[in-house]
Amino acid sequence: MECRLGCGACCIAPSISSLNKAANVRCVHLNQDNLCAIFGKPERPKVCHDFKADKEMCGTNNKQAMANLIYLEAVT
Repeated sequence: MECRLGCGACCIAPSISSLNKAANVRCVHLNQDNLCAIFGKPERPKVCHDFKADKEMCGTNNKQAMANLIYLEAVT
């Protein structure tokens, strides 16, 4: 599945330890359009690079994506 541009759920809901980013906090690299400012750059964390949009995880809209990712963060 293609990522929904401007969703940003994967940059907000999960914690990203390599960036000292807590869960449910916007990543400092997420711009005003909810796009990653370091996408494709070597400083982008491996966990972010390895994340792939998936219909089960991302749902059919941004609200579902946030709910699903917040749930996954809570149970892991």
